[in-house]
Amino acid sequence: MALERLFRRKKPQGGAKDVPELWTKCEACGAQLYKKEFLQNLKVCPRCGHHHRLSAGERVEMLADAGTFQETTRLAPLDPLGFVDTKPYAERLRAYQEETGRKDAILGGTCTIGGVPAVLLVMDYAFAGGSMGSVVGEEIARGAERAAEEGRALVVVAASGGARMQEAALSLMQMAKTVMTLDRVWEKRLPYVAVLTDPTTGGVTASFAALADVIFAEPGALIGFAGPRVIRQTIRQELPEGFQRSEFLLKHGMLDRVTDRRRLKEEVAHVLRLLHPEGRADAAGV
Repeated sequence: MALERLFRRKKPQGGAKDVPELWTKCEACGAQLYKKEFLQNLKVCPRCGHHHRLSAGERVEMLADAGTFQETTRLAPLDPLGFVDTKPYAERLRAYQEETGRKDAILGGTCTIGGVPAVLLVMDYAFAGGSMGSVVGEEIARGAERAAEEGRALVVVAASGGARMQEAALSLMQMAKTVMTLDRVWEKRLPYVAVLTDPTTGGVTASFAALADVIFAEPGALIGFAGPRVIRQTIRQELPEGFQRSEFLLKHGMLDRVTDRRRLKEEVAHVLRLLHPEGRADAAGV
Protein backbone atom coordinates (compact mmCIF):
# COMPACT_ATOMS: atom_id res chain seq x y z
CA MET A 1 0.00 0.00 0.00
CA ALA A 2 2.86 2.38 0.78
CA LEU A 3 4.40 1.82 -2.68
CA GLU A 4 1.01 2.32 -4.30
CA ARG A 5 0.59 5.65 -2.55
CA LEU A 6 4.16 6.65 -3.49
CA PHE A 7 3.72 6.07 -7.21
CA ARG A 8 0.09 7.13 -7.45
CA ARG A 9 -0.18 10.16 -9.75
CA LYS A 10 -1.07 13.29 -7.85
CA LYS A 11 -3.76 15.53 -9.22
CA PRO A 12 -2.60 19.06 -10.04
CA GLN A 13 -3.60 21.66 -7.51
CA GLY A 14 -6.13 24.26 -8.57
CA GLY A 15 -7.65 22.18 -11.36
CA ALA A 16 -6.52 21.38 -14.91
CA LYS A 17 -6.82 24.98 -16.05
CA ASP A 18 -3.69 25.81 -14.05
CA VAL A 19 -1.58 23.31 -16.01
CA PRO A 20 -0.08 24.84 -19.17
CA GLU A 21 -0.71 23.02 -22.42
CA LEU A 22 2.77 22.08 -23.58
CA TRP A 23 1.80 19.96 -26.56
CA THR A 24 -0.62 20.16 -29.45
CA LYS A 25 -1.61 17.77 -32.20
CA CYS A 26 -1.38 18.32 -35.95
CA GLU A 27 -4.87 18.07 -37.36
CA ALA A 28 -3.51 16.64 -40.63
CA CYS A 29 -0.90 14.00 -39.71
CA GLY A 30 -1.64 13.58 -36.00
CA ALA A 31 1.94 14.34 -34.92
CA GLN A 32 2.43 15.53 -31.34
CA LEU A 33 4.07 18.96 -31.50
CA TYR A 34 5.73 21.02 -28.80
CA LYS A 35 3.39 24.00 -28.64
CA LYS A 36 6.04 26.68 -28.19
CA GLU A 37 7.95 25.54 -31.29
CA PHE A 38 4.64 25.12 -33.18
CA LEU A 39 3.75 28.77 -32.52
CA GLN A 40 7.24 29.95 -33.42
CA ASN A 41 6.82 28.04 -36.69
CA LEU A 42 3.67 30.13 -37.43
CA LYS A 43 1.44 27.10 -36.82
CA VAL A 44 2.94 25.12 -39.68
CA CYS A 45 3.48 21.45 -38.87
CA PRO A 46 7.20 20.64 -39.16
CA ARG A 47 6.36 17.02 -39.99
CA CYS A 48 3.86 17.34 -42.85
CA GLY A 49 3.81 21.08 -43.61
CA HIS A 50 0.10 21.47 -42.89
CA HIS A 51 -0.87 25.12 -42.40
CA HIS A 52 -3.17 25.45 -39.40
CA ARG A 53 -5.44 28.48 -39.25
CA LEU A 54 -4.17 31.73 -37.73
CA SER A 55 -6.18 34.41 -35.98
CA ALA A 56 -6.47 37.86 -37.54
CA GLY A 57 -4.12 39.25 -34.89
CA GLU A 58 -1.52 36.59 -35.67
CA ARG A 59 -1.76 37.47 -39.36
CA VAL A 60 -1.12 41.15 -38.67
CA GLU A 61 1.84 40.32 -36.45
CA MET A 62 3.25 38.08 -39.17
CA LEU A 63 2.95 40.57 -42.05
CA ALA A 64 3.25 44.10 -40.66
CA ASP A 65 6.66 45.51 -39.77
CA ALA A 66 7.12 45.52 -35.99
CA GLY A 67 5.55 48.52 -34.27
CA THR A 68 4.02 50.04 -37.42
CA PHE A 69 0.43 48.73 -37.37
CA GLN A 70 -2.24 51.28 -36.44
CA GLU A 71 -5.75 49.84 -36.36
CA THR A 72 -8.45 51.70 -38.28
CA THR A 73 -11.36 49.20 -38.23
CA ARG A 74 -13.90 50.51 -35.72
CA LEU A 75 -17.36 49.90 -37.21
CA ALA A 76 -19.85 47.71 -35.34
CA PRO A 77 -22.58 45.67 -37.10
CA LEU A 78 -26.31 46.39 -36.84
CA ASP A 79 -29.35 44.16 -37.30
CA PRO A 80 -31.50 46.19 -39.73
CA LEU A 81 -33.63 43.19 -40.71
CA GLY A 82 -34.31 41.99 -37.17
CA PHE A 83 -33.26 38.56 -38.44
CA VAL A 84 -34.08 35.45 -36.41
CA ASP A 85 -33.29 31.83 -37.23
CA THR A 86 -32.68 29.45 -34.34
CA LYS A 87 -31.71 32.56 -32.36
CA PRO A 88 -31.74 36.32 -33.01
CA TYR A 89 -28.91 37.69 -35.16
CA ALA A 90 -28.19 40.36 -32.53
CA GLU A 91 -27.61 37.60 -29.99
CA ARG A 92 -25.24 35.80 -32.35
CA LEU A 93 -23.28 39.00 -32.88
CA ARG A 94 -22.83 39.52 -29.14
CA ALA A 95 -21.58 35.96 -28.75
CA TYR A 96 -19.04 36.35 -31.57
CA GLN A 97 -17.86 39.67 -30.18
CA GLU A 98 -17.34 38.20 -26.71
CA GLU A 99 -15.55 35.16 -28.14
CA THR A 100 -13.16 37.04 -30.44
CA GLY A 101 -12.86 40.43 -28.77
CA ARG A 102 -13.58 41.97 -32.17
CA LYS A 103 -16.54 44.01 -33.41
CA ASP A 104 -16.82 42.11 -36.69
CA ALA A 105 -14.96 39.69 -38.93
CA ILE A 106 -12.16 42.01 -40.02
CA LEU A 107 -9.06 43.63 -38.58
CA GLY A 108 -7.39 46.38 -40.56
CA GLY A 109 -5.11 49.35 -40.35
CA THR A 110 -2.12 51.16 -41.75
CA CYS A 111 1.44 49.84 -41.49
CA THR A 112 4.56 49.19 -43.49
CA ILE A 113 5.38 45.80 -44.99
CA GLY A 114 9.05 45.45 -45.80
CA GLY A 115 9.29 49.22 -45.51
CA VAL A 116 6.52 49.89 -48.04
CA PRO A 117 3.52 51.90 -46.76
CA ALA A 118 0.39 49.77 -46.87
CA VAL A 119 -3.20 49.34 -45.76
CA LEU A 120 -3.48 45.82 -44.36
CA LEU A 121 -6.93 44.20 -44.04
CA VAL A 122 -7.27 40.73 -42.50
CA MET A 123 -10.50 38.74 -42.36
CA ASP A 124 -11.17 36.81 -39.15
CA TYR A 125 -12.65 33.35 -39.75
CA ALA A 126 -13.31 32.95 -36.01
CA PHE A 127 -16.03 35.62 -36.26
CA ALA A 128 -19.08 34.10 -37.99
CA GLY A 129 -16.89 32.10 -40.35
CA GLY A 130 -15.34 35.27 -41.73
CA SER A 131 -18.64 36.02 -43.46
CA MET A 132 -18.89 39.31 -45.33
CA GLY A 133 -21.64 41.48 -43.97
CA SER A 134 -22.13 45.23 -44.24
CA VAL A 135 -19.31 46.06 -41.83
CA VAL A 136 -16.73 43.84 -43.54
CA GLY A 137 -17.61 45.25 -46.97
CA GLU A 138 -17.54 48.83 -45.72
CA GLU A 139 -14.19 48.38 -43.96
CA ILE A 140 -12.64 46.91 -47.11
CA ALA A 141 -14.06 49.78 -49.18
CA ARG A 142 -12.74 52.35 -46.70
CA GLY A 143 -9.37 50.61 -46.64
CA ALA A 144 -9.10 50.83 -50.42
CA GLU A 145 -10.06 54.52 -50.31
CA ARG A 146 -7.48 55.19 -47.60
CA ALA A 147 -4.80 53.43 -49.62
CA ALA A 148 -5.59 55.62 -52.63
CA GLU A 149 -5.71 58.84 -50.60
CA GLU A 150 -2.47 58.18 -48.72
CA GLY A 151 -0.49 56.55 -51.53
CA ARG A 152 -0.32 53.15 -49.83
CA ALA A 153 -0.36 49.63 -51.21
CA LEU A 154 -3.48 47.58 -50.43
CA VAL A 155 -2.97 44.10 -48.94
CA VAL A 156 -5.97 41.91 -48.10
CA VAL A 157 -5.78 38.53 -46.35
CA ALA A 158 -8.97 36.63 -47.14
CA ALA A 159 -10.52 33.90 -44.99
CA SER A 160 -14.25 33.54 -45.43
CA GLY A 161 -17.22 31.27 -45.79
CA GLY A 162 -18.88 33.86 -48.05
CA ALA A 163 -21.83 36.20 -47.60
CA ARG A 164 -23.48 36.67 -44.21
CA MET A 165 -26.91 35.14 -44.66
CA GLN A 166 -28.45 37.04 -41.73
CA GLU A 167 -27.99 40.28 -43.69
CA ALA A 168 -29.50 38.91 -46.91
CA ALA A 169 -29.22 41.32 -49.89
CA LEU A 170 -27.33 43.85 -47.77
CA SER A 171 -24.50 41.33 -47.59
CA LEU A 172 -24.56 40.55 -51.31
CA MET A 173 -24.33 44.28 -52.12
CA GLN A 174 -20.88 44.33 -50.53
CA MET A 175 -19.51 42.38 -53.49
CA ALA A 176 -20.21 45.25 -55.89
CA LYS A 177 -19.10 47.92 -53.43
CA THR A 178 -15.71 46.37 -52.70
CA VAL A 179 -14.99 45.81 -56.40
CA MET A 180 -15.90 49.40 -57.31
CA THR A 181 -13.60 50.92 -54.68
CA LEU A 182 -10.62 48.98 -56.03
CA ASP A 183 -10.73 51.30 -59.06
CA ARG A 184 -9.50 54.13 -56.85
CA VAL A 185 -6.38 52.14 -55.97
CA TRP A 186 -5.68 51.32 -59.60
CA GLU A 187 -6.29 54.91 -60.74
CA LYS A 188 -3.37 55.94 -58.54
CA ARG A 189 -1.27 53.06 -59.96
CA LEU A 190 -0.89 51.55 -56.51
CA PRO A 191 -0.52 47.79 -56.02
CA TYR A 192 -3.23 45.54 -54.63
CA VAL A 193 -2.07 42.17 -53.28
CA ALA A 194 -4.40 39.44 -52.02
CA VAL A 195 -3.45 36.47 -49.83
CA LEU A 196 -6.03 33.66 -49.97
CA THR A 197 -6.05 31.39 -46.93
CA ASP A 198 -8.07 28.37 -45.84
CA PRO A 199 -10.93 28.77 -46.58
CA THR A 200 -11.70 31.54 -49.08
CA THR A 201 -15.12 30.88 -50.58
CA GLY A 202 -18.43 32.37 -51.66
CA GLY A 203 -18.94 36.04 -52.39
CA VAL A 204 -15.44 36.98 -51.19
CA THR A 205 -13.86 34.80 -53.87
CA ALA A 206 -16.38 36.09 -56.39
CA SER A 207 -15.47 39.72 -55.73
CA PHE A 208 -12.38 41.50 -54.39
CA ALA A 209 -10.31 38.42 -53.48
CA ALA A 210 -9.88 37.32 -57.10
CA LEU A 211 -9.09 40.76 -58.57
CA ALA A 212 -5.70 41.58 -57.07
CA ASP A 213 -2.67 42.50 -59.14
CA VAL A 214 -0.87 39.58 -57.52
CA ILE A 215 -2.70 36.73 -55.79
CA PHE A 216 -0.88 34.59 -53.24
CA ALA A 217 -2.33 31.53 -51.55
CA GLU A 218 -1.17 29.31 -48.73
CA PRO A 219 -0.53 25.60 -49.39
CA GLY A 220 -3.60 23.38 -49.29
CA ALA A 221 -6.08 26.25 -48.88
CA LEU A 222 -9.67 25.64 -49.94
CA ILE A 223 -10.54 28.33 -52.48
CA GLY A 224 -13.68 28.55 -54.58
CA PHE A 225 -17.23 29.83 -54.85
CA ALA A 226 -19.52 26.97 -53.87
CA GLY A 227 -18.14 24.10 -51.82
CA PRO A 228 -17.04 20.82 -53.45
CA ARG A 229 -20.04 18.92 -52.06
CA VAL A 230 -22.51 21.43 -53.52
CA ILE A 231 -20.79 21.35 -56.92
CA ARG A 232 -20.70 17.56 -56.95
CA GLN A 233 -24.40 17.35 -56.18
CA THR A 234 -25.22 19.99 -58.81
CA ILE A 235 -23.30 18.59 -61.78
CA ARG A 236 -23.53 14.95 -60.60
CA GLN A 237 -19.93 14.23 -61.52
CA GLU A 238 -16.85 13.25 -59.59
CA LEU A 239 -14.45 16.18 -59.18
CA PRO A 240 -10.71 16.01 -59.94
CA GLU A 241 -8.42 15.20 -57.04
CA GLY A 242 -7.43 18.34 -55.15
CA PHE A 243 -10.22 20.34 -56.79
CA GLN A 244 -10.46 23.85 -55.29
CA ARG A 245 -7.19 23.51 -53.40
CA SER A 246 -4.57 26.20 -53.97
CA GLU A 247 -2.13 23.94 -55.86
CA PHE A 248 -4.86 22.90 -58.31
CA LEU A 249 -5.89 26.53 -58.87
CA LEU A 250 -2.29 27.63 -59.41
CA LYS A 251 -1.93 24.99 -62.11
CA HIS A 252 -5.11 26.25 -63.80
CA GLY A 253 -4.19 29.93 -63.73
CA MET A 254 -6.33 31.41 -60.95
CA LEU A 255 -3.39 32.16 -58.64
CA ASP A 256 0.04 33.67 -59.14
CA ARG A 257 1.87 31.97 -56.31
CA VAL A 258 1.42 29.32 -53.61
CA THR A 259 3.75 30.31 -50.80
CA ASP A 260 4.70 28.68 -47.53
CA ARG A 261 3.55 30.93 -44.69
CA ARG A 262 7.08 31.14 -43.30
CA ARG A 263 8.19 32.95 -46.49
CA LEU A 264 4.99 34.88 -47.10
CA LYS A 265 6.00 38.26 -45.69
CA GLU A 266 9.30 38.18 -47.60
CA GLU A 267 7.54 37.47 -50.89
CA VAL A 268 4.71 39.96 -50.37
CA ALA A 269 7.22 42.66 -49.43
CA HIS A 270 9.26 41.87 -52.55
CA VAL A 271 6.19 42.31 -54.76
CA LEU A 272 5.26 45.58 -53.04
CA ARG A 273 8.75 46.96 -53.53
CA LEU A 274 8.55 46.12 -57.24
CA LEU A 275 5.07 47.61 -57.77
CA HIS A 276 4.78 50.51 -55.34
CA PRO A 277 6.16 53.89 -56.52
CA GLU A 278 8.23 54.33 -53.35
CA GLY A 279 9.65 50.83 -53.71
CA ARG A 280 10.58 51.42 -57.34
CA ALA A 281 12.22 54.72 -56.43
CA ASP A 282 14.30 53.05 -53.69
CA ALA A 283 15.36 50.31 -56.07
CA ALA A 284 16.44 52.93 -58.61
CA GLY A 285 18.40 54.80 -55.93
CA VAL A 286 16.27 57.96 -56.28
